Amino acid sequence: MAQPLLEVRGLTKAFAGVPALSDGQFVLQPGSVHALCGGNGAGKSTFLTIVMGIQQRDRGVIRLRGQEVSFARPSDALEAGISIIEQELSPVPAMTVSENIFLGREPVGLFGRVDFRRMNREAQKLLDDLHFRISARTLMMDLTIAELQLVEIAKALSYNAEVIIMDEPTSALGEAQADELFAAIARLKAQGKGIIYVSHRLSEIFGIADTYTVFRDGRFIDSGAMGDVTRERLIEMIVGRSLTDEFAKDNTPTDEAVLSVSSLNAAGRVKDVSFTLHRGEILALYGLMGSGRSEVFERLFGLHPDEGGDIVLNGKPVRLISPKESIKAGFAFVTEDRKGTGLNLMSDIRTNICLARLRELSSAGVMRRAREMSAAQRMIAAFGIKTPNDKLDVSGLSGGNQQKVVLGKWFLTDPGILLLDEPTRGVDVGAKRDIYKVMSDFATQGGAVIMISSETDEVLGMADRAVVLRDGRVSGEVTRDQMSAATLLNLAA
Repeated sequence: MAQPLLEVRGLTKAFAGVPALSDGQFVLQPGSVHALCGGNGAGKSTFLTIVMGIQQRDRGVIRLRGQEVSFARPSDALEAGISIIEQELSPVPAMTVSENIFLGREPVGLFGRVDFRRMNREAQKLLDDLHFRISARTLMMDLTIAELQLVEIAKALSYNAEVIIMDEPTSALGEAQADELFAAIARLKAQGKGIIYVSHRLSEIFGIADTYTVFRDGRFIDSGAMGDVTRERLIEMIVGRSLTDEFAKDNTPTDEAVLSVSSLNAAGRVKDVSFTLHRGEILALYGLMGSGRSEVFERLFGLHPDEGGDIVLNGKPVRLISPKESIKAGFAFVTEDRKGTGLNLMSDIRTNICLARLRELSSAGVMRRAREMSAAQRMIAAFGIKTPNDKLDVSGLSGGNQQKVVLGKWFLTDPGILLLDEPTRGVDVGAKRDIYKVMSDFATQGGAVIMISSETDEVLGMADRAVVLRDGRVSGEVTRDQMSAATLLNLAA
């Protein structure tokens, strides 16, 4: 076996005396993809930040190409040949794509001035080589979340590193864009690069990874070849217990229509979309990135002006012209970007849970703290949010618990219809199952759910029916017994 590119032994880190990582172990071989697996809070992020020099270890050894290393700052890791694609995007919105890619290392020409022509040319070549259809001259503020993710990937690869850490790189990508990334990963492997791949999407891990390592509760659990482990065994190691069913689904749709949408237009992209949602049903709105999925939700939630079409709710025509009207009508909208539009990261759990019920929890414009506290505690208990108290900043929670706070906020409004846009993005398999159960229980108790998901397995596991969009129009409708990955993708592409 070749000398490892990266070898880590006994990595340990504690914060205020509380262990975040104990006995972190990891070995990465050249020309391979190694999946780092674990639930939220398993210690993966702590491990990666230490390897990148963002934080300093308490104990342990890190060897790069056989030589022991210690990075005081991320720039040291970059110079040594380690780069990272972070889960949390941090673009400079007012700058162009090329300026973001080469931020802090811009090519210079005469008199030390930035050579913008060269920078744009090199950035565009990088994007084209990766088959990312993005202009290097576009402002970051004009890109979608998926495009921002692709730029972040391009930026990490621009360092020409030997070890590339990919932390949830497809969390904002559709399947077509994810395939482009996987093709780029295959090219990197062929060049002898080593990829540390972190993802909660098990289908991705089994599709592209050669080896795996599992962390749980801050400790090393196991490692080995992907070909030697089953999906069920990997889940059991990640969660710490056996999951009898990955998808918790017990609902049964009725024939009663609760929402009928006819010839809906929205945002200049959605054209003549029609579908019906039944009580007790989980309906998937399926399509590739740019198909108009999210725009349908935004129109139903009153975020886009009325551009034509009819919406009938419980047998009565309604005009949904603002979020206030939509909430009043019984809609709850969990957006795809929980940190950007679902949560106030500067506030605590209690405040976030109660945001959509301020009027009911206040009197004469003053919040009634006893009501607010009671409401927050009910949702924390109902969703099993792991927190010592409701005044903890929501930014300090894991991804799964943050998503449960968003769900708690909307369940406090007593909705009739849940609009869930990528409801399990960036959460571990245990938290995913909790969210699936919330969806199923809500439908079983008389509610109705429309979900958007870029994970085909999730649609197949949870949806009773799927309406497929392509280029802003309905390209087909598939019942549960007709549903397959091939059928959905053929209608979407």
